[in-house]
Amino acid sequence: MTIDPDALLAEGRARVAAARTTAELEEARVATVGRSAPVVLALRGVGQLPPEERGPTGQRLNGVRRELEALIDGREAELAASELEARLAHDAVDVTLPGRLVPRGGLHLLTQTRREIEDVFVGLGYRVAEGPELELEFNNFTALNIPEGHPAKNVSDTLWAEADGVCMRTHTSPVQVRTMAASPPPVYVICPGRVYRRDTVDATHSPIFHQIEGLAVDRGITLADLSGTLRHLARALFGEEREVRLRPGFFPFTEPSVEMDVSCFLCGGGGCRVCKGTGWIEILGAGMVDPNVFGFVPGGAYDPEEVTGFAFGMGIERIAMLRHGIPDIRMLYDNDLRFNEQFAS
Repeated sequence: MTIDPDALLAEGRARVAAARTTAELEEARVATVGRSAPVVLALRGVGQLPPEERGPTGQRLNGVRRELEALIDGREAELAASELEARLAHDAVDVTLPGRLVPRGGLHLLTQTRREIEDVFVGLGYRVAEGPELELEFNNFTALNIPEGHPAKNVSDTLWAEADGVCMRTHTSPVQVRTMAASPPPVYVICPGRVYRRDTVDATHSPIFHQIEGLAVDRGITLADLSGTLRHLARALFGEEREVRLRPGFFPFTEPSVEMDVSCFLCGGGGCRVCKGTGWIEILGAGMVDPNVFGFVPGGAYDPEEVTGFAFGMGIERIAMLRHGIPDIRMLYDNDLRFNEQFAS
């Protein structure tokens, strides 16, 4: 058996030099130093040589294999560098091109409206208070001067929990009750939040909607203070030229009670479909806090002989629908991007 290390080295060099890509070089590696490569097979056959040739031939073949492996490693580095350079040249980014627009989300119209109303009252010195949506009957009804047997307590109107005396709040007024129980007067607070009533869904009703209610209790507060506060709110929301009128109403927790209308922002009071030809649009209910409500506050801190107050409440959906001419409350909940994007900020 004749083994020529020089010939194996020359053949291996030729294979490595012929490789033009890293994939071709991998094929050359297998062919020159792989398990079935000629130099490896020759090393296995060294034992068949005469004893005096085994040592020198084995050393020479090992040298050939190491030299080919080093040659392959060097060639791989060259090819990888050239391939990377080619990819970079092909995938070059033109930094002068304009960037791609990334779609941006925005606040929902209800959130925008709520924050605008909050800003009006925070500017007047009110603070924002929140409370639980699952509420005690006492806070939701009794402490607000709503008597036993009142229709609002019927299962046809209120969502009651399995536990006795617990319901989903039907307004955010219970937060006012909690606020008075937690702090003495004076109190100036607004209470935004989600409320629940057993209503059938239609264009103007939803079983889940949003309210903002307000409470001001201090010495010497009168109905004139309520009127001025609501006039300021109406002009902030609907325009500086808006006028306000208060009509007699009835709510168990206020006496006297009023309903507030704002002059129509579409026709200016001349009469149109929005105001139903009257020139006025109803937006909220309000009134002076009934002295009986102060009597439910523990500790006697709210003495009706010492303090008076007013309260008001409005639906955020109604304000948003009036301001933007939205005909159906369900549009606020449909998650239709075509609708939501009109109001994104």
